[in-house]
Amino acid sequence: MAEAHQAVAFQFTITPEGIDLQLSYQALNQIYLSGVRSWKKRVSRMRNRVIKGVYPASPSSWLFVVIAILVTMYMRSDPSMGLIAKIQQHLPLSLHVSLSAQGQNIVSALVFSTLLWLSLILALRLCLKLLLSYHQWMFEKHGQVSNTTKVWVTLVRLLSSRKPLLYSYQTSLPHLPVPAIRDTLDRYLESVRPLLTDPEFKRMTELANEFESSLGNRLQRYLKLKALWATNYVSDWWEEYIYLRGRSPIMVNSNYYGMDFLYVTPTPVQAARAGNTITALLLYRRKLNREELNPSRVPGTVIPLCAAQCERMFNTTRTPGADTDVLQHWQDSEFVAVYHNGRYFRLWVYRAGRLLSPREIEYQIQRILDDPSPPQAGEDKLGALTAGDRTPWSQIRKQYFSSGGNKRSLDAIERAAFFVTLDNEEQGMRGEDPAGNLDRYAKSLLHGKCYDRWFDKSFSIVIYKNGKNGLNAEHSWADAPTVAHLWEVCVSDAFHLGYTEDGHCKGEIDRSLPHPQRLTWDIPTEVSSSLALAQALADDVDCHVFPFREFGKGRIKKLRISPDAFIQIGLQLAYYRDRGGFSLTYEASMTRLFREGRTETVRSCSNESCAFVKALEGGEVKFDHCRRLFRLASERHQNLYRMAMTGAGIDRHLFCLYVVSKYLGVDSPFLKEVLSEPWRLSTSQTPVQQMELFDLKNNPDFISLGGGFGPVADDGYGVSYIIVGEDMINFHVSSKYSCSETVSKSTQKYSKILLPAEK
Repeated sequence: MAEAHQAVAFQFTITPEGIDLQLSYQALNQIYLSGVRSWKKRVSRMRNRVIKGVYPASPSSWLFVVIAILVTMYMRSDPSMGLIAKIQQHLPLSLHVSLSAQGQNIVSALVFSTLLWLSLILALRLCLKLLLSYHQWMFEKHGQVSNTTKVWVTLVRLLSSRKPLLYSYQTSLPHLPVPAIRDTLDRYLESVRPLLTDPEFKRMTELANEFESSLGNRLQRYLKLKALWATNYVSDWWEEYIYLRGRSPIMVNSNYYGMDFLYVTPTPVQAARAGNTITALLLYRRKLNREELNPSRVPGTVIPLCAAQCERMFNTTRTPGADTDVLQHWQDSEFVAVYHNGRYFRLWVYRAGRLLSPREIEYQIQRILDDPSPPQAGEDKLGALTAGDRTPWSQIRKQYFSSGGNKRSLDAIERAAFFVTLDNEEQGMRGEDPAGNLDRYAKSLLHGKCYDRWFDKSFSIVIYKNGKNGLNAEHSWADAPTVAHLWEVCVSDAFHLGYTEDGHCKGEIDRSLPHPQRLTWDIPTEVSSSLALAQALADDVDCHVFPFREFGKGRIKKLRISPDAFIQIGLQLAYYRDRGGFSLTYEASMTRLFREGRTETVRSCSNESCAFVKALEGGEVKFDHCRRLFRLASERHQNLYRMAMTGAGIDRHLFCLYVVSKYLGVDSPFLKEVLSEPWRLSTSQTPVQQMELFDLKNNPDFISLGGGFGPVADDGYGVSYIIVGEDMINFHVSSKYSCSETVSKSTQKYSKILLPAEK
């Protein structure tokens, strides 16, 4: 809209009498109001920089320090111990000429007060950083808190007493430590012991020892040098080499999805659900830009988590390259990109600097739904380029989308706040086959038709014909908990935005709104090859979603066992029953206790969990012994999770050592073998971070389904789960049809796995 207004804000014609200038005052007024909005955002950013720059102090504390110094000087005492006099001697000559002696004294006192204030801020920040570097509290048993931890909690609360902005803690978070190489190797060997025979384990031990004595310490020195220089020694390499340098499709292999409520659809009107969903996301973005969101914390504590991943949530696109992709982020965007019936639209969501009301966005979405125009040649399958291999997409983008109308239309998608698909299908747990419908719902969100999503956007919203919605997120810019926090706010639109009795959005409509803008294209024929590859990948994915209702977190916690450990041991039991053995198991754990932290791997298949599974399945051991083994396995898993969270994991350290070895041009047989090991069981928990948004006590049907992802290994499983309330656990299981040994729909192997352990 702003571009259109700028184009028609003034017109001129040349006549024999001279230039006839015609101004559109309405257009100029809207441009002026849009500029005011931009300047307000700039002022807000500057204000927030000051507030978070002095945290844990406040800007007003400067005045307190100044007054205290001046009062002390008035009482003929020198709090600076001679520093104020030295500052006065070094004042510019112009001040000596223009100010009296008393004025020079006051200026010197102000300079000293400011320096003292800045020193106090740095001291407080250092104290907070040291306090946040203490992690022993995590390893203490519930109800057995040490005096040290009690004092520590008091000091953290004291320094965090002032209400922080979203990014206030960033500079106070500690840096991720580099573990000792011997510790990492010992933990690695312990993790693979249950998976290897005695000769295989002996060989791996020899490889590890040889690596430590020959190459390991040299690589470690380089890594420690990076840790001293960089904010986080893992995150930039993890983003680049694990995500952006991957040349295979990101659809299914990298992107993940989030689902709507299980039982409830707030409105059956597609345009209305889109209106409230888009509004909820834009209101979230407004809070994000103003840093009004509360910083995420470790559940049940005051310990802050890194918020760096939020910075690229909106207005972000992954653009393909020949060798590596690039994440592009723009400061602002006043429109979203919409796909419907094979056509792309640019939908402006601001008018004259004002965010459109939910009813107005619904009105605009309905215009798109009612638009009878057909797709242009090749336009309907264009999105398949983002679903195929990255290198061909890069080549096509450079050849056909680097200039002219194609570039302008592609820019409209890539610079959009986010991407919206208005899907003509109906999804959700409905009809005579609710289980099968949930599976189809998951596949639709994971890959759709392979061309009706824009997989490169930071996230895409899907609004179905019956009012259900969902999300598909690109993985390189952030991990699932960050997106889950956004999605929780989005799906709770029924509570804080609401609908009218006939299912429409609330608010007034300005019917003079310009129509959504159709994007124009000249599409190359090469799109078909990307679509064929993506379609083959999508057709191979088997997804199964099911709610486990036998019991939930409430009953597990009564046993004094971690719910996550309980589920992970259950998954080990399920895999053993399914495949007759154990496998290297990946569970994602966050490292956001550290600045710019992302994830670490918890190797859930441990000696203790294997011992329990073998004892239970063998049937020769007494049940009490099995119960004791189960508790040992649970405690071991909790300890592994805590170690991963506190920087004492295995895989990120070894990964970074491998990257250093590649930079040095040296090969390590040990690292090469470790990093080529397949993760046949890849698992992740989707945390519920804002239970207060859903009020399950008064609205028990508003249960989140969580989300899921594709299998990491061709012959493995991807398992995601979300613990909802006290009595339900939702599972998302994925595998590939091409592997005869994996079947996601083997419900009896998954929905019953927790029962033996629970007894």
